[in-house]
Amino acid sequence: MLFPYTGILQIDIMNDSSASLDKLIVVGDRVLIKPKSNPDKTKGGLFLPPGYKEKEDIQSGYVVKCGPGYPLPFPVEDDYEPWKPQDDHAKYMPLQARVGDLAIFLQKGAIEIVYNQEKYFIVPQNSILLLERDEFLDD
Repeated sequence: MLFPYTGILQIDIMNDSSASLDKLIVVGDRVLIKPKSNPDKTKGGLFLPPGYKEKEDIQSGYVVKCGPGYPLPFPVEDDYEPWKPQDDHAKYMPLQARVGDLAIFLQKGAIEIVYNQEKYFIVPQNSILLLERDEFLDD
């Protein structure tokens, strides 16, 4: 369902109860982000109406899955030899985001989905403004 004037596409994906995020494949330079829960109260103690935080231009959340990255073109080979094994697998330049990073991203470029009654955002790499990575997650 497309919500007018928001640019947000909400997709309700209903699967069986055994469905998990492992079945989802993120394509290209996209990142699947679970939004961080925001407090319902301001620092001054005022209660915010439901949906207030969802309308902000900048959102934050944790990276759940990453796509393979930007596809790289195949190199042109002048010395084509038919007996050599052909490597037809696509090659990708990996993304900066990793699973577990806290991402701050632009809401404008994100697509909101609901999967198993949980809200997620599919965000292209160029809409991510900042990543915070814990040191213990680095290899």
